[in-house]
Amino acid sequence: MKTVLITGASTGFGRATASHFLSQGWNVVATMRDPSANTLPADDRLRVLELDVTDPDSIRDAVAAAGPIDVLVNNAGIGWLNAVEGTSLEMVRRIFETNTFGTIAMMQAVLPGMRERRSGVIVNVSSSATIRPLPLLSVYRASKAAVNALTEAAALELAEFGIRTRVILPGAAPSTSFGNSARAKIEANGGFPEAYAGFAQQTIAAMQASQSGPVTTAQDVAEAVFRAATDADCPMTLPAGADAVDWFEER
Repeated sequence: MKTVLITGASTGFGRATASHFLSQGWNVVATMRDPSANTLPADDRLRVLELDVTDPDSIRDAVAAAGPIDVLVNNAGIGWLNAVEGTSLEMVRRIFETNTFGTIAMMQAVLPGMRERRSGVIVNVSSSATIRPLPLLSVYRASKAAVNALTEAAALELAEFGIRTRVILPGAAPSTSFGNSARAKIEANGGFPEAYAGFAQQTIAAMQASQSGPVTTAQDVAEAVFRAATDADCPMTLPAGADAVDWFEER
């Protein structure tokens, strides 16, 4: 029976992905910064481990406790919605530390074992915001675009070891905690710069209006991740959700 390790599995995409792999008979290692926040139902094939992808010691301990990992799903991430001018360098570093460097660190932690076994899959969850530019998502988009480039280039490095990498591009998902988390961070960091306030209000209103149409569900992402993990012939880049597919096809 194969084992998948999923980061950021306490809510949203990560939780849905863990549930989906369990439903398909996999062993699941669901990791999160605070295991007490776990809402996944008890299951003999489920282990919940503490993991902070920005902490090398936490990564080392979690990967060691997980044992051999067949599939790594890099889902942990933080959202951000503000203009470049309204984003402090401290916040930029926090975003990249989790979204980009955390992904790299997790890959580095599991790759030695995958190389030894000459098999494995790494699925990195990115964003459909990388498909085309959107205002107020510039820094967040940059952190996820780096994940796309990383995944594509790593595939060439790892193919000779029997290891595949794939990237998932979820669309807008208002049902997850991502948007609320991003808004909370904005408020905690002083809000939008005054010069951008009117533009930001109009942009957010337009984003909310667009969510009256097709949106991405957590289950959409879970199914895309599972396909990437199990279908060796699937594309390198998989949009998840009707809105993401539409964007992808419009490129």
